[in-house]
Amino acid sequence: MKRLLLLSLSCLVLCSLVAAASAADGKHLFILSGQSNMWALNPDLSFTPTVQKEFGADNVIVVKKAWGGCPISQWYKQWKPNPNAAVAKGNGKYYDLLMVDVNEAIKGKKIDTVTFVWMQGEFDANRGRHNAYEDSLTGLIKQLGDDMKREDLNFVIGRISDWGLHLNHAPKWEIVRKAQVAVAEKSPRGEWIDTDDLNGPENGLHMTPKGYVEMGKRFAGKAIKLIQGEK
Repeated sequence: MKRLLLLSLSCLVLCSLVAAASAADGKHLFILSGQSNMWALNPDLSFTPTVQKEFGADNVIVVKKAWGGCPISQWYKQWKPNPNAAVAKGNGKYYDLLMVDVNEAIKGKKIDTVTFVWMQGEFDANRGRHNAYEDSLTGLIKQLGDDMKREDLNFVIGRISDWGLHLNHAPKWEIVRKAQVAVAEKSPRGEWIDTDDLNGPENGLHMTPKGYVEMGKRFAGKAIKLIQGEK
């Protein structure tokens, strides 16, 4: 009986060690993209150190590519202004450029998890594209998951700050903010971060230097929770 118990325990320990070794072989990929508030974020200041501390520097791949003042249609290839409209021409240009960098970074590597980090929406809120935003963001996340063949794609959305709530287009701004929260909260693999306190006492469109550092930490914290299945 003792021998059988010892054999069972040995098997459990061995299986655990094999599983741990297998997990250690893979990488955690983080894809950061969006418009100007993502462009100004330097992941090396807070995002990358945070995820490296959690998973190990050798197990982390961070790819960031962003452009200022751009609509989500530059990423989502099926974007259209409303459900009854035709798909607009020229969609997805920046998405394709992003994926060139992503595919180069992961070439020949085993990827255990993929997390998409998104900070964009100011353009759409400011240019009358607000009503299409929720469907577009949902579509973009699916587009990325399909392209990478990852049904387990995690994503973290930075909700655009309260800057636009004090302007004439406040209702449109609020629609985009609510859409971002809705997309994150309706998915077991989605999270969002609040940025209302990161744009300084003057409540600017862009974050302060300290705000960007904190934003990177918040993104990393939510990404880690998703990877660990703590949502």
